[in-house]
Amino acid sequence: MSYLKFDKNLLINLDQSLTKEMLRTNQAGAYHCTSLVGCNTRKQHGLLVIPIEEMGNASHVLLSTLDETVIQHGAPFNLGIHRYKGGAISPAGHKYIREFDCDDVPRMTYRVGGVILTKEKIFISKENRILIRYTLVDAHSETTLRFRPFLAFREVNSLCVANDAINRAVEPVENGVATCLYDGFPTLYMQFSREAKWIDEPNWYNGVEYVKDLERGVPYCEDLWVPGYFELPIRKGESIIFSAGVDEVDTGKLTAMYEAEKTSRTPRTSFFNCLKNSAKQFYIRRGDNMFLISGFPWGVVLARNTFMALPGLTLAIDHRADFEAIMATALKALLRYADSGETSKDIRGIDLPDIPLWALWAIQQYAKWTGADAARKLYLPAVTQLVDYVRDGRHPNLYVDPETGLLSTDGHDKAVSWMNSMLYGAPVVRRTGRLVEFNALWYNALMFAAALAEGHEDLAGRRQAWLAEAEKMKQPFIDTFLNEAGYLYDFVDGAYAEPSVRPNMAIAIGLDYSPLDRRQRKRVLDVVTRELLTPKGLRTLSPKSYGYRPCYLGSPEEREFAMHNGPSRPWLIGFYADAYLRVFGMSGAGYIDRMLIGFEDEMSNQCIGSLSQLYDGNPPYTGRGAVSHATNVAEVLRTYRMLKRLEPQA
Repeated sequence: MSYLKFDKNLLINLDQSLTKEMLRTNQAGAYHCTSLVGCNTRKQHGLLVIPIEEMGNASHVLLSTLDETVIQHGAPFNLGIHRYKGGAISPAGHKYIREFDCDDVPRMTYRVGGVILTKEKIFISKENRILIRYTLVDAHSETTLRFRPFLAFREVNSLCVANDAINRAVEPVENGVATCLYDGFPTLYMQFSREAKWIDEPNWYNGVEYVKDLERGVPYCEDLWVPGYFELPIRKGESIIFSAGVDEVDTGKLTAMYEAEKTSRTPRTSFFNCLKNSAKQFYIRRGDNMFLISGFPWGVVLARNTFMALPGLTLAIDHRADFEAIMATALKALLRYADSGETSKDIRGIDLPDIPLWALWAIQQYAKWTGADAARKLYLPAVTQLVDYVRDGRHPNLYVDPETGLLSTDGHDKAVSWMNSMLYGAPVVRRTGRLVEFNALWYNALMFAAALAEGHEDLAGRRQAWLAEAEKMKQPFIDTFLNEAGYLYDFVDGAYAEPSVRPNMAIAIGLDYSPLDRRQRKRVLDVVTRELLTPKGLRTLSPKSYGYRPCYLGSPEEREFAMHNGPSRPWLIGFYADAYLRVFGMSGAGYIDRMLIGFEDEMSNQCIGSLSQLYDGNPPYTGRGAVSHATNVAEVLRTYRMLKRLEPQA
C-alpha cells in the first residue's frame, strides 16, 4: 500500500482536496506547486516557476497550468480545473479523477468512460524544466489528447491583467512551440516526445480566482493568456512526455531523461523518506555556491534560517558534503561582513546580531555528527574568528557587558531575533536588551569553542579567556533570567523583565552547554511542557500570557500580529527534545518519539510530504503560512535521527 495515496472520494470533494498542496523543486530555485487536484489556489502556484537572475533572482510564474482534454468520437472531456470569479469551477476536471499517489513521482489517474489515463510530473534536477508523462492505460476506441497552456509571465507576488503589450508570436520548434510574452523574460519552450499539432487560438481567460489569497485578504484575481493548443493521437499502452523549459530540448532524449530522473528519486514510502525528499527541495545551487531557501512558495535565502536549518537538512539525511558546501558559502558571507561590514546580495540578513551565534551552533552540530577532529580541521579558524568578533564587541548591534559578560542588543525599532514580524514599521514583538536565547547561545558558543580548541597550544590563551568569559556570565544569566515562577524571562531591558511565557527559553535549556543546572532546566521544561507544547511544536506565546492569538488568519495586518503571538512552530521541537533528554536521559526517548507522531500526521495534510510554516496554537492545529518551511523540516528531521542514533543505547 502506498504511503501517500488519496482516493476518489477525497479528491472530488474540493472542500478537502483544495486544502492539500504538492510541491516539486529542482535545486536551482525553480519549483512547481499547486493543489492536489491541479487547481491553483495561490498566486504563487504554477506549473513552471523559475528565478530570473536579471530580475534579482525573484521567482516568476511562466507556465501557470496545462489543461488536458481527452477526445473520443469527437466529444471533448476537459480534465483541467480552474476557479473563476464568484467561486465558479470550470472546467470541473476533478470529477474524472480516480486516485492520486506520490510514492516516487506524483501520479494522477483519470477515468473518462472507458479511457484510463495517468499523469506523472517530475522536475529535472538543476535545470529549469518540468516533464509530464501521460500514459493511456486503457481505451476502447481512438483517442486524441488536447493540451491548452495557460501563461502568466509575471512575478510570483503579482497578478496578470489582460493587456495589449504582450508578444503574441508563437514560434515552431521541434515537436512544439516557443513563446515569450514580454521583453526581459526567458523564452518558454513547450515540446512533446513526438510530433504534436499546434492550433493557434489566442485568448485571454479572465477572472481566474485564487481562493487562498482571497482568504488572506490580498489581491486574488488575474487574467491568463492562452495562445492556442496542441493535439496528438495516443494509442492504448503508449506514453508521451510534455516538456516545459527555458531552453529547447532534444525531444528524442525526453524518455531517457525522464527515466533517469525518476530512478534518482527517494521513494516517499515512510515518514523519514518524506522529510528527506522535502529537505533536498530547499537546496539551491548557483554556480559554485550553494544555499538553502527558507521555504516555499515565497521563501528567499535568509542567513538565520540557513544556519538554523543546515544541520537537519544535511547531516540528518547523511548529506555531509552538502553541509560543507552550504556552510562554505554562508561562512564566506558572514566572515566578510565581520571583517568589512559588507552585506551579501545573495543571503539576506547576514548583518543581524544573532547570526554569528547560530553559525556557531550549526558548526557545533557538525562536530557532534561527524566528530570533533573533522570540525577542527574545517572550522576551528572560523569558530575562533566568530567568537572573538562577538567577544570584542565588533558587531554594530551586539554588546558585551564588561561586568556580567551578558549580551545585549537594540531591538526597539527593528526586529532583531527570529520573532521578526513587523507592522507599521515597528516590531510586533518588541524584544530588546538582553534576549534569553542570545545569551544562552553565547554561553554555549564559548564553551563549544573552548572544547574545540582543546589541545591546540597556539590557542591556549584564547581558550582560557573563553572559559573565563563563560564562567563570568553563568551566575548573571541565572540572576537575570530565572524567575521565582521557575521559567526564564524572554528578555530583560534595564529594570524591565518581560514576563510573557515564550519558547525562547526552550532554546536556552536545549543547548549542549547551559548556565542552568539539571534541576533548573527541569523547572523551565515543566513550564514549557505545560503552557507551550502542542502536537505541532511549541506555541510562540502561552495562552495565559497577554495578547495570545492562536490562529494565523484574517487580513495581512491581523496575520502579522498573530505570527509570533500564539501559533506553534515545529522547529522548536528540536530544542524541546534536546532539553527533555538532558533532563530525563534515555527514559525520555519514548516520549519524544510519541511527540513525532503529530508531525507524521502532517505528511498527508497541507503540503503533502512536508511541514507548513506554522500551525494554529489551538486544536485542530491547522497548518498556515508557507506550505513547506526549511527550519521545521530540519529540526523534526534532526530530532528523528537523534532518536534513531539513541536506539542502540536504549
